[in-house]
Amino acid sequence: MEKQEKTRYKLAQSVKACMKTTPVDKITVKDIVEGAGVARQTFYRNFLDKYDLINWYFDKLVLACFEQIGVSHTVEESLTQKLRFIQEEKSFFMGAFRSDDHNSLKEHDFELILGFYQELISEKSHKPMEEEIQFLLEMYCQGSVYMTVKWILGGMREEPEEMARKLVEAMPPKLCNVFGELGLL
Repeated sequence: MEKQEKTRYKLAQSVKACMKTTPVDKITVKDIVEGAGVARQTFYRNFLDKYDLINWYFDKLVLACFEQIGVSHTVEESLTQKLRFIQEEKSFFMGAFRSDDHNSLKEHDFELILGFYQELISEKSHKPMEEEIQFLLEMYCQGSVYMTVKWILGGMREEPEEMARKLVEAMPPKLCNVFGELGLL
């Protein structure tokens, strides 16, 4: 692993440690750099702010499982894997998803998954997405993130497999047809 990547992980470990005792909105960059044992400038060479750090760490944890949708995994299998990662990093995600800041993980997760599905649908269908499918996809992604956050903040009582199954079953029928035709389900 290159030096910059090691530094980023060091900062991520520090913010995770801070989140065990302090709400995200109250954590400062000073807290993070002191915990990581690095200079403030090092933080800003790597991230714009603490939310950028949290979003980067989230991406590192979950993007790999989504890249396999339509290749070797279905949407449900990838969601299950994502939810397992979240469960394994419970304290981090409970803290991160509590924040409602404009650059919060909730907003980042929505934009990330929406963009991922848009690109995947366009790539597999070889045509631009219809307006109605775009609307349904946005609505589905927004609802999926909301229910995921509710699951996390509610203590993750259901197993990841059960939650993933529910998220897939909640997909609007027309969107479900598109996903099915493209071999994503």
